[in-house]
Amino acid sequence: MRYVYLATAFLVVLTISIAGFHGRVSERPPVEVFPDMDRQAKYRPQASSRFFADGRADRPVPPGTVPRGRTAGADPAFLRADDGFFRGRAADGSFAKGFPAQVAVDLKLMERGRDRFIIYCAPCHGALGDGNGITRAYNMNPASFHDDRLRQMPEGEIFNTISNGKNTMLGYGDKLAVADRWAVVAYLRALQRAREGTPADVPPEHKPDLGL
Repeated sequence: MRYVYLATAFLVVLTISIAGFHGRVSERPPVEVFPDMDRQAKYRPQASSRFFADGRADRPVPPGTVPRGRTAGADPAFLRADDGFFRGRAADGSFAKGFPAQVAVDLKLMERGRDRFIIYCAPCHGALGDGNGITRAYNMNPASFHDDRLRQMPEGEIFNTISNGKNTMLGYGDKLAVADRWAVVAYLRALQRAREGTPADVPPEHKPDLGL
């Protein structure tokens, strides 16, 4: 029984001793009985390292790396290997002319392109693509799609500009899906064609509607 009293007294003294340091300022690290891996022999993100020749702890991802469980066969779009569709590039690396095979230029695509154009493009470039958007009132000078330079620009380059931006224009690759970007390109071409259109371009069945 005596040992029980001694053990109890020891625990009381120990508890009071530990509690007595509560609130005191010390530059010494605390005693950690169970550190729970708070400090590990590891590199933190963006840390430097003497082990690698470039001095970086972060290592570049090996070419062709894919997440576990994902394959190009199961998800062809995952690797974005089609430069024509995903980047607007031809096989030789230049900007592609025309539309990729996956893009069917039809009324549905045009309507989708008009919808996205009004939301994302018209505030700067204007509803007609002439550069007379609301931002012109703030001393900004967006490009007109009816300039010869843009009329002659390959579709792939327009797609690339929408994706990544150019000069003061920010990219919309994070806001518009790939298919929607191509839809905007198609609608932009329709605006350009309409600007230079003549009565001869109107289908015969629609000429009476226009009094032609």
